[in-house]
Amino acid sequence: MFLFREFKERRPTLIVITGPTAVGKTELCMDIAKRLSIPIINADSRQIYSGLRIGTAQPTEEQMKEVEHYFVGTLPLSSYYNASMYEQDVMKLLTDMFSRESEYALLSGGSMMYIDAVCNGIDEIPTITDKTRLMIKDRLENEGLEKLCEELKFLDPEHYKIVDKRNTRRVVHALEICYQTGKTYTSFRTSKRRHRPFHIVKIALERDRAELYDRINRRVDDMVEHGLVEEAKGLFEYRCLNSLNTVGYKEMFDYIQGNCTLEEAIERIKGNTRRYARKQLTWFKKDNSVKWFHPDDRHLIFDHIQVYD
Repeated sequence: MFLFREFKERRPTLIVITGPTAVGKTELCMDIAKRLSIPIINADSRQIYSGLRIGTAQPTEEQMKEVEHYFVGTLPLSSYYNASMYEQDVMKLLTDMFSRESEYALLSGGSMMYIDAVCNGIDEIPTITDKTRLMIKDRLENEGLEKLCEELKFLDPEHYKIVDKRNTRRVVHALEICYQTGKTYTSFRTSKRRHRPFHIVKIALERDRAELYDRINRRVDDMVEHGLVEEAKGLFEYRCLNSLNTVGYKEMFDYIQGNCTLEEAIERIKGNTRRYARKQLTWFKKDNSVKWFHPDDRHLIFDHIQVYD
């Protein structure tokens, strides 16, 4: 059991636990939350949606009963949501929590943009209308990603130079902004860091690469064993929604449509999840404010949190 020193002057602390998928964030956060008697604020962009219990590894019913969770299964699948909206919602929640003299709050997840939005702020990007979203979606389906990249190069050459042209979501979103506003996506990206009235302690978890990959593979097998195929079948009619454009469901939808075998779908999920984990690690490694720990080094993690009291 660890004890936190009293503040010399009251300034609350936001503890951020992040790291690649399947690294072990949930277990650590449950431990911290119970020790400090605080809830867990979810920072996984897909766990926010309802109906995605297995494929997004949402907290179990038992975990939800043990510790209060925010932003888990709260949005309908059809809802539009982004990092800017998440920032606003979490900041309102933190303001309420800290106004009630809570000394700590706990944010946990692996969605890089969501965590960055809360810690540093995010540019205020206009909300995209259904009309614009459907128009770009239809063009993607009929013309393909390469054609949309060409148009982005014409409409916003500066962003075209830096955007990942293989990332459909990024290219589509930039074009949505261009069409919605008549301005370039670049014009909305000021990258100004916002001041936060609380301490931020960022902790990222890491494991040996082989160990992490083994955990990812075993998690996918466990998901399948506990009903991922059945869950995907129940969601098949909604497969075109943005909320389901994610690893685990996309591969299962291919299997359901007869485009691959179940074994192939499972292996693709494992491979794509490992690829996503590498992307997460690359992103977090660029943040010098992050302190890295192995998930089993609990005493070191707790000591690090104490330093910021």
